[in-house]
Amino acid sequence: MKILIVEDEQSLADDLVTYLASEGNICEPAYDYFTAEDKLAAFHYDIVLLDINLPDGNGLQLLHQMREHEPPPGVLIISARDSLDDKLKGLDLGADDYLTKPFHLAEVNARVKALGRRRLFGGKTEIRYNEISIDPESGTARINEQQPELTRKEFALLQYFVTNQNRVMTKEAIAEHLWGDYMEMAGNFDFIYTHIKNLRRKLTDAGANDYIRTVYGMGYKWSDE
Repeated sequence: MKILIVEDEQSLADDLVTYLASEGNICEPAYDYFTAEDKLAAFHYDIVLLDINLPDGNGLQLLHQMREHEPPPGVLIISARDSLDDKLKGLDLGADDYLTKPFHLAEVNARVKALGRRRLFGGKTEIRYNEISIDPESGTARINEQQPELTRKEFALLQYFVTNQNRVMTKEAIAEHLWGDYMEMAGNFDFIYTHIKNLRRKLTDAGANDYIRTVYGMGYKWSDE
């Protein structure tokens, strides 16, 4: 998943980025309100970890803005405020969960995974598409009884395609999902073609049909039509 961590305590934000990235997520920090606002306007995120006590703005205003996105990201508020009023206000504005500081990184990870299952996968622990089953928890896929050896990027690409099936995904959108803020370092989109070619080969070698369609001049689409 692609996660934005809005937290003005830089050491905590960096710890969250490191920990959640080690779980296979793409994580980006925003240490203040205006950086978070810019990132939310420019990029799509699956989940946002949101501290509502920011030195240059109110995190609840960011939450209000996120409700206008389509689709809106899942939001986990992380805050030192432990009052019932603050929790209810955050949840009423559209937050999905609320975690009070201090917390263990493992608990944040568990909340993020649960939120991802609810919002992206309908609460399921496994995603199925015809003969393909995807386990987001373990980062593995199976085709019938075979398990292709996918790299982390290939698995992320497969999951991205299946959860956006029948939608045309531009090269820019795929690059942003796979690389986040670092997409511009790639120079061009040749690396996307390479990842897609390798993913297609590994899936078909394991017995899957080829569902990746090239939409010329636009991008790619996952479809069995």
